[in-house]
Amino acid sequence: MSSGTEHEKRFQRVYAANFEPLLAYAMRRVEQPEDAADIVAETFLVAWRRSHEMPPEAEVRLWLHGVARRVLANHHRSGARRGRLGDRLRQRFRSALAVDPGSEVPELLTVRAALARLNEVDRELLMLTFWEGLEPREVAVLLELNPAAVRTRLSRARARLRDLIGHDLDPPGHVLDVMAVRALEEGR
Repeated sequence: MSSGTEHEKRFQRVYAANFEPLLAYAMRRVEQPEDAADIVAETFLVAWRRSHEMPPEAEVRLWLHGVARRVLANHHRSGARRGRLGDRLRQRFRSALAVDPGSEVPELLTVRAALARLNEVDRELLMLTFWEGLEPREVAVLLELNPAAVRTRLSRARARLRDLIGHDLDPPGHVLDVMAVRALEEGR
């Protein structure tokens, strides 16, 4: 029998003898059964990779529990990080919705319908400039256009959008008003 086969047989014995106790250990320490299965799988992956460090079978149970304990600690830390990241993303999403000039549903639907009627370049110019906050020179780089051409097209696209929307929306906070104010602030 080759040493590779002996190594595999030993690992299979260790796995068979310790799978259920490790699964029970993990299930008592996590909320979801799927997480417990992941903890055990990761524990045995570490054990396989570090099998040269694995103690004799009489002592391997404690060694595996030590590995599982560290895997579990990493799991809890990453869960806490995911939770904090989720909280930050939800907060940013709420903030982005509050700042979006088209956040009012009727106005947004009207503006989106009008944008859909513009040609693709004009639509992209308007969206990149006003909703993404890019300056015309940045849009020029992104779309590989001349900056002067972007400013000219942007002015024409604004006028076409104004014509498509008409004047049936309430003036205060109107999306086109926001666009015009932003353009004046940028000195364009």
